[in-house]
Amino acid sequence: MTHLDDLGTPEPLPLGKVTYASAGGIALVTLQNPPANGYSYEMMRDLDEAILRARFDDDVFAIVLAGAGDKFFCAGADIAMLNDVTPSFKYAFCLHANETLSRLEQTPKLVVAALGGHTVGGGLEIALAADLRVARRGSGKCGLPEVSLGVLPGTGGTQRMARAVGRSRSIELMASGRTFDYDEAHALGIVDRVQDAADEQAFLEQTLEWVADFCPPRRAGLSVGLIKRAVTSGLEMPLESGLALERELQARLFVSADAREGIAAFVEKRPAHFEGR
Repeated sequence: MTHLDDLGTPEPLPLGKVTYASAGGIALVTLQNPPANGYSYEMMRDLDEAILRARFDDDVFAIVLAGAGDKFFCAGADIAMLNDVTPSFKYAFCLHANETLSRLEQTPKLVVAALGGHTVGGGLEIALAADLRVARRGSGKCGLPEVSLGVLPGTGGTQRMARAVGRSRSIELMASGRTFDYDEAHALGIVDRVQDAADEQAFLEQTLEWVADFCPPRRAGLSVGLIKRAVTSGLEMPLESGLALERELQARLFVSADAREGIAAFVEKRPAHFEGR
């Protein structure tokens, strides 16, 4: 079981907008930009560094994304920054943000967004790039209100929201720009779990406990990661191509130590003990 204390002191990444800590197969990546954790080019560069660090670490099987403090997961892009920069910078900024979230989405490790506090605009776009979303009940609202600024959700929101809730509902949510609580987000299928917690620390502890269930020794970490890979990439392919991808990933798993352990444990009628190898 991984607890917050096990993670030690989180390490600030080079530009100081994200911290990183890992233990027990889980990397905790925390967005840090008070007061609302609004993202900037610097935060996206740090987030990109965190994703790569977790991707290359064979001892990390899941990534938990959180926001510092208890009021915001992330309030989206730093609007004051966008007001001061040139249109060409805005374009390059959006392109880099899209590339960063695509890297997160394509990393073959489970990614869980822990939504404590408000998650709006680009903050929800970051969360939508995760595989699973868990929220703290009553801590804030979420939504994509970019229409109120005369723009659209430009960091993957139009595409990932439509894939999460369907065409008509996604258009209604984005064209109205309304925000809603996490219970409604759960009913819509945007959030996978809503948890009651006394404070943000208790919420993160609960989230780490839940995510640990997807990691060794309880689960075969490689299998979980490649299930994600098969689903995420397969949904963007014709069925036959998706089936071919599935077969190739299965072939990789068949030669893994965890597959040998899982099959042997089943035959011997004992619990499997996975190592993620």
